[in-house]
Amino acid sequence: MSYLYLGLAITLEISATMALRISDGLRVKRWIAPILLGYTVSFTLLSLALQEGMPIGIAYGIWSAIGIAGTAVIARAAFKDPLTKKMAAGIILVIIGVLLVEFGSHH
Repeated sequence: MSYLYLGLAITLEISATMALRISDGLRVKRWIAPILLGYTVSFTLLSLALQEGMPIGIAYGIWSAIGIAGTAVIARAAFKDPLTKKMAAGIILVIIGVLLVEFGSHH
């Protein structure tokens, strides 16, 4: 159940971040409520994943890696934001790092 909570938390966090981008730095006021709601529910779901026993290092690592990769890819597709080969390599390194932490946590 903790991975379901975490997956939903990540999805909402990325969605809120995309809404923040659409809001033009909160200049478009109608996006403020969805942004705040998205981040609030996202953190609530993260806390539920932790309550289910997921270690914070694992949860935050997965959150970060998927958040970085998802945000970069979606921003590239939706807003034509840059996604260079160096950036892609960095994302891959972050994901590899998280996998090493995940697999290293199992005895």
